Amino acid sequence: MIFTIFLSCLPFINIQVVNNSVLILSSPLLQYPVPLIRRAWELGLINSHIPEDCGGLGLSSFDACLITEELAYGCTGVQTAIEANSLGQMPVIIAGNDAQRKKYLGRMVEEPLMCAYCVTEPGAGSDVAGIKTRAVKKGDEYIVNGQKMWITNGGKANWYFLLTRTDPDPKCSASKAFTGFIVEADTPGIQLGRKEMNMGQRCSDTRGITFEDVRIPKENVLIGEGAGFKIAMGAFDKTRPPVAAGATGLAQRALDEATKYALERKTFGRFIAEHQAVSFMLAEMAMKVELARLAYQRAAWEVDDGRRNTYYASIAKAYAGDIANQVASDAVQIFGGNGFNSEYPVEKLMRDAKIYQIYEGTAQIQRLIISREHLGKYKQ
Repeated sequence: MIFTIFLSCLPFINIQVVNNSVLILSSPLLQYPVPLIRRAWELGLINSHIPEDCGGLGLSSFDACLITEELAYGCTGVQTAIEANSLGQMPVIIAGNDAQRKKYLGRMVEEPLMCAYCVTEPGAGSDVAGIKTRAVKKGDEYIVNGQKMWITNGGKANWYFLLTRTDPDPKCSASKAFTGFIVEADTPGIQLGRKEMNMGQRCSDTRGITFEDVRIPKENVLIGEGAGFKIAMGAFDKTRPPVAAGATGLAQRALDEATKYALERKTFGRFIAEHQAVSFMLAEMAMKVELARLAYQRAAWEVDDGRRNTYYASIAKAYAGDIANQVASDAVQIFGGNGFNSEYPVEKLMRDAKIYQIYEGTAQIQRLIISREHLGKYKQ
C-alpha cells in the first residue's frame, strides 16, 4: 500500500502494526499532517490534477482515483487534506486563464502548499443559491464581506477559490448571481476561525473564515461576473470520483480488518468467520466494496474520455459514501465489544466514514442530481 512509505514521517501518530497491518489509533491524530503532506508532495501523490503546462504531472482522473483509494486506506483524514487541494485547484484548472493557471497552480508545484475551496456558509451548504457573502465592485477591485464555514484546509491554505454573490437581486438566478475569485490567504481582512473538532478525520483542518472588506483585484475573477456557480458545480464532476475512491479505500480497510479479526477470534470452539452469520456479513461487505470501486472507476473513465460525467460522478459518490458507512458499521459489529474501543482501528473507521455522506454534496443531493439526470434522458 502507498501509505506504508509514509510511516517514517509520522512522529506524532500512535501506530501499532499487527500481522503486517498498520493500525492508526484515533486519539493522537489531531495535528495537521505536515510531514505527510510534504512527503506526498515530494513523491508526486498530491496535486495530481495540475496539467503539464503548469508544471504538474497531468495525471488522468483514473490514476488520481487509484492514488486516493490507497491513501484513504491508510487514513482518510490525511486523504481529505490532500484531496481538498484538488478541489480548491479544480476551478482554476477548468476556468482559469493562462496567467491565473501559471501563477496559482505553478506555485503548488514549486513547493508543498495547500489551497481551499471556499463556498459553504453557516446557512448555505447544499443550498448554494443561499450564499450571502457579497462582492461589490469598486474601480479595479472587488470588496468582499461575509462568512464561510466548514472549509477544509481553511487554516493551512495559501490561497482560496471563493464563491460570492455579485448580483444583489434576490430574484437573480444562481447561474448569473455568483462570481468565482482567487483570493490570497494573507489578504488583509481575512480572519480564520478556530479549528473545528469533528467526529472523525480529525487531522484535517476544518474551520470558518470571515471576510471583512477584503479587497480582491479584478484580474482574480474567474472567467467573469456571473460565471461562478457554473464553475463551482463543474468542479464537482471532476472531484467527486476521487471522493468516492476515498470512501472505497476506507471500506476496503474496514473489510480487511474485519476479515483478519474473524479469522483470529473464536467463539463456541470455531473461528467466527466459520459462522454463517459472520461469513455472510463479510460477503455482503465484499460485494459493496467491489461495486463501489467499479462505480468510481466508471466515473473517472468518463472524465478521461472527455464526456460529461455528472450522472456517474453522483452515483459513485452517493453509493461509495453509503457503503463506507455500512461496511465500517459492520466491521465494528464483527469486532463486537472490541470494535467499540479506540484501541482497535474500526471505531475510527466508523467515525471517519460519516463525512463521506455529507461533504462535496450530501447523499440526498446526489440522489436529486441522479434523478434529474436520469429523468432528463427520457424527456428529450
